[in-house]
Amino acid sequence: MNAVRFYEFGQFRLDPMERLLLFAGEPLQLEPKVFDLLVMLLQHGGHLVEKETLIQQIWPDTFVEEGNLTRNISTLRRMLESVAPGSSFIETIPKHGYRFIADVCEVRPENSAEQSLTRTVPAGGAVALDSAFYIERRTDAEFLVAIKRQDSLVLVKGARQVGKTSLLARGLQQARRDGAKVVVTDFQNLGTEAFASAEKLFMTLAESVADQLDLEVSPSQTWNHHLSPGINFERYWRRHIFPAIPTPIVWGLDEVDRLFTCSFGSEVFGLFRSWHNKRALDPDGHWQRLTLAIAYATEAHLFITDLNQSPFNVGTRLQLSDFTLDQVNDLNMRFGSPLMNERECRRFWELLGGHPYLVHRGLCEMAIRGLKLHEIESSALQNDGLFGDHLRRLLLSLLQSNSSRAAIHSLLSGQSKLPTETFFSLRSAGLLTGEAPDCVKFRCQLYADYLARNL
Repeated sequence: MNAVRFYEFGQFRLDPMERLLLFAGEPLQLEPKVFDLLVMLLQHGGHLVEKETLIQQIWPDTFVEEGNLTRNISTLRRMLESVAPGSSFIETIPKHGYRFIADVCEVRPENSAEQSLTRTVPAGGAVALDSAFYIERRTDAEFLVAIKRQDSLVLVKGARQVGKTSLLARGLQQARRDGAKVVVTDFQNLGTEAFASAEKLFMTLAESVADQLDLEVSPSQTWNHHLSPGINFERYWRRHIFPAIPTPIVWGLDEVDRLFTCSFGSEVFGLFRSWHNKRALDPDGHWQRLTLAIAYATEAHLFITDLNQSPFNVGTRLQLSDFTLDQVNDLNMRFGSPLMNERECRRFWELLGGHPYLVHRGLCEMAIRGLKLHEIESSALQNDGLFGDHLRRLLLSLLQSNSSRAAIHSLLSGQSKLPTETFFSLRSAGLLTGEAPDCVKFRCQLYADYLARNL
């Protein structure tokens, strides 16, 4: 791979060979270790860099405490934000590390098409902010408008691997550009100990928010154990977060489905609903500045029986759907048209049902490895084929649930009606589509054919 000649972000340009950082053409002074930190973060732009990795690379063969890293990150963050006020560059991932969140352009002496593809197309997970292969859907515009409008609750619902995290990332990036402070919580990354009790979860959330916003007063200093966890959490927002952050705050919450099965999940969601209500009850209060952007897949009404305690029936509610045929055509052209014509695009779309992850993966492999559509089709159902790992995980999850397995058997035998709860569960998992339990089908032909052969 060719070495990067420059990194550019905003009006900044960094030359790693000359160890020079410029802003609008003017050189900036950085301490050596701070400069090295910036280079590492730019090399992994848009992706998490673990604390241990940073320490090992920046201070090789030397024992340093984590506080050393924290101080250098703070120095770097302050310098960048002082030169470019209103912009955000470094995101703290509590207990893990840091991510460079500004758009980064790598300038190389040469850059082959294959290198471009492998850098910008994910093997799974969120699509990078600077990727040329991100397909916008109608929901994108609606989501960005709601974030810009500073709605209190912005809810993005969609099946697994439909692109909720990628959309959430773009809304949060817009919020940063608009001058808001952004906090991110991915519930999938929280350890099991965080869900041991409501007390533990609220304290974990409070510590995460405080860390990402670089607040001086920690939650443990203010927590009153004679009060409920929810009240403590809200008091921390009112007494320490809002006074310290005068700008709008956007809190992105991803994979909140993990809370639905917690015994105290309703307590958390009830608190979020009360914050939404406070906007009407206190129109001049701080709550007007807080937006919760929530991404989830599960049918909330199956777990929250008291509608007055649910944030999922208020606010701005958006549904993210699979790719249309036109969108698959668009993505195919961005990959250099490995699908040769409209007929091939339709066959590919019908096989994968517009499933964003599978479509991305299939087109990427065709573009990089030169695979033809008939090769994709002939090996699609094989356990060692292109989609084999994905299909095996799907099968394994079904085998662990008797009700889900029975439901799939009934669909394969020609029935189109399922028990209500089973239908919603399988639709949330990304296996089925349909508006109601009596009108249901497989999300894509690939799923139907593979399960018919292996279940």
